[in-house]
Amino acid sequence: MENIDWGNLGFGYQDADYNVRCYFRNGKWGELETSSSNTINIHIAATALHYGQEAFEGLKAFKGRDGKIRVFRMDENAKRLQNSAEGILMEKFPVDKFQEAVRLAIKMNERFVPPYDSGAALYIRPLLIGTGPQIGVHPANEYLFTVFVMPVGPYFPEGFKPTDLVIMRQFDRAAPQGTGKYKVGGNYAASMYEGKKAKEGGFSAVLYLDSKEKKYIDECGPANFFGIKNNTYITPESDSILPSITNKSLLVLAKEMGLNVERRKVPYEELASFDEVGACGTAAVISPIKGVYDADNDRWFKYGSKPGKWSTKLYNKLRAIQYGDEPDTHGWIEIIE
Repeated sequence: MENIDWGNLGFGYQDADYNVRCYFRNGKWGELETSSSNTINIHIAATALHYGQEAFEGLKAFKGRDGKIRVFRMDENAKRLQNSAEGILMEKFPVDKFQEAVRLAIKMNERFVPPYDSGAALYIRPLLIGTGPQIGVHPANEYLFTVFVMPVGPYFPEGFKPTDLVIMRQFDRAAPQGTGKYKVGGNYAASMYEGKKAKEGGFSAVLYLDSKEKKYIDECGPANFFGIKNNTYITPESDSILPSITNKSLLVLAKEMGLNVERRKVPYEELASFDEVGACGTAAVISPIKGVYDADNDRWFKYGSKPGKWSTKLYNKLRAIQYGDEPDTHGWIEIIE
């Protein structure tokens, strides 16, 4: 495609040709529609604007060496969006309709899928919002589901290179028993201030501790945390963590590679014993961590200036499956015909 430098894409918004929309009105979901407009009309009293009735997803499509376009685990994204909708009382969007909408959005914007050798991908953003008007705190009776896409490079500009995280105990990402396990906009708004402070300090993201006791590792801002030691892949268990589809996939691959896997509470003190640490998610896949700085205690935990052995193996394996370079033995990939 003209005028796109595929090899130097950042992780930012740009227009594509079409988006897909579907409306919930009069108690039922309508048919999928396509639009070339990048704006929506919304009621001034829509619940998305006033009471945060909004949830979204992020997934990617990849062009393989064979020229075929593959999308990764979109059924899991559909189910996670349903879980988010249930958590904040929105109308759930059907899984099969979600997949149909994603397929349509990819096909209609096929010219924006980056070429195989670019290292880039097509980012897909499904969005569900309350559009019906309420001025009391009540769920809407009308909703909009939409899918838009754009080509993107790595989420962290450094790509697959180690970065530093920072712990700042005065900030929380989500309250205990709150909305942390749902992919809703409020969680991200709550992390913007400290995320900006972290970047100003030279860190890629905040590593959050649990909000209740400040004793356990929770999340790395926009991604899940994992640590590797003693031949074991360890990731936190918490009701405040968004269940990452990437992390879920890495747990399977780690086990297949011969690692033990543990999902459990990870005490802060355990940071000192990990051989490798990483942040994982759809946008970054894996972002290796060079060090974690505890700003409250002026203490560093160091893991090395190069990506760790297991992080590298896991990163390469997952990407190889996503791009079709290795067989998909788990049914994670759908080829878009």
